[in-house]
Amino acid sequence: MSERGAEVLEEALSLPPEERAELADRLLTSLDSSPVGQIDALWAAEAEDRLDAFERGEIKTVSADDAFDSASGVKQ
Repeated sequence: MSERGAEVLEEALSLPPEERAELADRLLTSLDSSPVGQIDALWAAEAEDRLDAFERGEIKTVSADDAFDSASGVKQ
């Protein structure tokens, strides 16, 4: 590892755990240029958007039973 790389690593290791995890995820994502990696990144962003919308009260929830019944075509 270069001297600059070692400096960056030392600085990164001093970050709080959540920031280190986000940094690691972004670094790994940057290495994966395959379509699967891009799709995973898009789904992760979609999941974050949905969670944010839920937390703002913009999305109504349904029970797992109702979701599975709906998916299987079962009527109650």
